[in-house]
Amino acid sequence: MKLIISGATGYVAREVIRQSLGRREITSVIALARKPVPIPQNLEDSADPSKLKSVIIEDYEQYPEDVVKEFAGAAACIWTVSITPSKSTMYDFEEVKRICQASTIAGFKAMHQSGLSKPFRFLYMSGAGSERDPTKTIRGYKPVYMRMRGEAEAQALALANEFGAEFTAVRPGLIMAQGYLLRNIMGIAIPWISGVPSINVVDLTAVMLDQVINGFEKDPLLTEDLARLAKDIQDRK
Repeated sequence: MKLIISGATGYVAREVIRQSLGRREITSVIALARKPVPIPQNLEDSADPSKLKSVIIEDYEQYPEDVVKEFAGAAACIWTVSITPSKSTMYDFEEVKRICQASTIAGFKAMHQSGLSKPFRFLYMSGAGSERDPTKTIRGYKPVYMRMRGEAEAQALALANEFGAEFTAVRPGLIMAQGYLLRNIMGIAIPWISGVPSINVVDLTAVMLDQVINGFEKDPLLTEDLARLAKDIQDRK
């Protein structure tokens, strides 16, 4: 299968690329980013770096014809472009909303325009606490931001239904990663303080790849679902 990974220079996307190059089911990886995407370090023995193609996009809302052509025949996308809750206060909220919502919809439309495989699976990486239902009160961490992420999920789901594609949103909590000391400290401390769960980036990536390859179990995939599915993958090894 041909897999599109958006936001491919982000630390989650880099792990997605690393693992996907070692998955025999994945024959081609389109790494979409605003700068060249290098071959990851610490590849698995089974990895095939030749599967990776770096595709540069200047603006995630604007897709030139040559970029759209690269999407042709893709079977799935893992969309990671966003501004995280912790960084959202560094930007005007409308800019945060544009990146988290408008760029997602523009990218999905460009992929559909290219001509995709059937079924096409679109996985949107959201966040714990996101809420699609506008009538529900959101309590906890950054409720306005989480409402906005829920709106993005709903918009992408509606587009998937229109296109006849499959969709799920994954809602991880804090994502821990080797080499990110501060993030790991927060991953340990904040769940203790506020109840926000955490997941290792390696486990999260394994689940996301398993879902786009084998089909989505449900929508959305909550933090407890991700932990359960990660354990299932470990048990199968």
